[in-house]
Amino acid sequence: MLYVRMLLIMAVTLYTSRIVLDKLGVEDFGIYNLVAGIVVLFSFVNNAMATATQRFLNFELGKKNLHEVKRIFSMSMTAHISISLLVLFLAETIGVWFLLSEMNIPNNRMEAAVWCYQFSILIACVQIIRVPYNSCIIAYERMSFYAYLSILEVGFNLLIAFLLTMTNCDRLILYSFLMFIVAVFISGVYKIVCNRYFVISKYTFFWDYALYKKIISFSGWSLLGSTANVGVQQGLNILLNIFYGVTLNAAMGIANQVSRAVYNFVSNFQIAFNPQIIKSYASGDYVYFERLIFKASRYSYFLLFLVSLPVLLNSEFLLSVWLKDVPEYAVTFSQLIICFLLIDALSAPLWISAQAMGRIRNYQLLMSGIILLNLPLGYIALNLGMRPEMVLVIRVIINFLAWIFRVLYLRSSISFPVRKYLKEVFLVVLVITVISIPLPFWISLVYSSWKGLIMTTVFSVLTTIFAIFLIGLEKNEKTYIMNFIQSKLKK
Repeated sequence: MLYVRMLLIMAVTLYTSRIVLDKLGVEDFGIYNLVAGIVVLFSFVNNAMATATQRFLNFELGKKNLHEVKRIFSMSMTAHISISLLVLFLAETIGVWFLLSEMNIPNNRMEAAVWCYQFSILIACVQIIRVPYNSCIIAYERMSFYAYLSILEVGFNLLIAFLLTMTNCDRLILYSFLMFIVAVFISGVYKIVCNRYFVISKYTFFWDYALYKKIISFSGWSLLGSTANVGVQQGLNILLNIFYGVTLNAAMGIANQVSRAVYNFVSNFQIAFNPQIIKSYASGDYVYFERLIFKASRYSYFLLFLVSLPVLLNSEFLLSVWLKDVPEYAVTFSQLIICFLLIDALSAPLWISAQAMGRIRNYQLLMSGIILLNLPLGYIALNLGMRPEMVLVIRVIINFLAWIFRVLYLRSSISFPVRKYLKEVFLVVLVITVISIPLPFWISLVYSSWKGLIMTTVFSVLTTIFAIFLIGLEKNEKTYIMNFIQSKLKK
């Protein structure tokens, strides 16, 4: 169900982005991405709480402690309501000042930008309150529900895109308003589904300082990581705006749309393995816990690389087909962000493992410090007159350093077998990458247009699958796949 969801969301997202960019125009599309990004800056507290909610629900379910799961859900809901009020206050004070005085927005679009900003604040508050219900569905591993609701949401986004083609009013304001209506409706559906199928999702207000302190203590340190990630993503967007204007924000917006579409291939798999990693650690099954980390790291990278390689080789042509007007730097931005995501796919099981252990103070201090280096280094690069894509080159390099330090942190915390991990995970994905690239890359140099796209995609998939089967799978995994294929052929 998650992969059906992924295919539909990817297709609809790419198509709606084309319509929205065409109807809003490069300037308004850049304004929307910039303004919505300012609101995201104020919701960083929620990201930390969402991580804590997911971790504690999975942990207690792994220990089969249903009474404690109910208490954690209700306390998390109380906390998220408080966070939404805090975000509303910060966004309406500091955020409004920053929008009006510091942002490089054309004067004739400032009123529309303010309306867009107000609706973005409301969307953020609604989505914050939705988090405990979303965490509940994932904790119970009811992925079909999660898939259905995601498909419903993206279907409404498609409807919004079509409505933009049928009106002559201010499309930026209309688009922001309709996105808010969809957020409210989808959140209502989440609540109804959870209340009907999961007994733990019945919210009851109570106050337990010890439980509150335990959740807040975990989320407090997670807050550092959330602040770093959100701050870097939106901070770089703001830096590009200050140095180059909203046109570069439109290019970054397109690159983010491409990255989300591509990353859907692996994020579905990660949604599935996250609860298993946390539950296996909670139950004390450390052999399975270690095996999950190894397998999830390899599979995450394989799935993303399989999709990414043809996109990387054909980025310029794909964007020209997808968009009527391709913003400058959109191609380079898209390619660099995909490279960033490939490293992220390899790292995801490592940071989920750190969450499972619960002792995350030192981990978050280390990771946040490394990630935040993006901002000063990005500012220095732009101030020295370097090309705008250098900020993303720096981000890719720092993400690789973060992956190294994640591995070293796990070694110091749980005696993680680093040498075995490097041999069975990193060396394997490195060899597969090196083997898979040369032939499709040569084809992309010889052929172009649709012929080049088809040929590079076919040979990319074939060479990557061959390399994965030959090098990336263990013997029992190869046997399972062969038996599965034989049983299907017999039928």
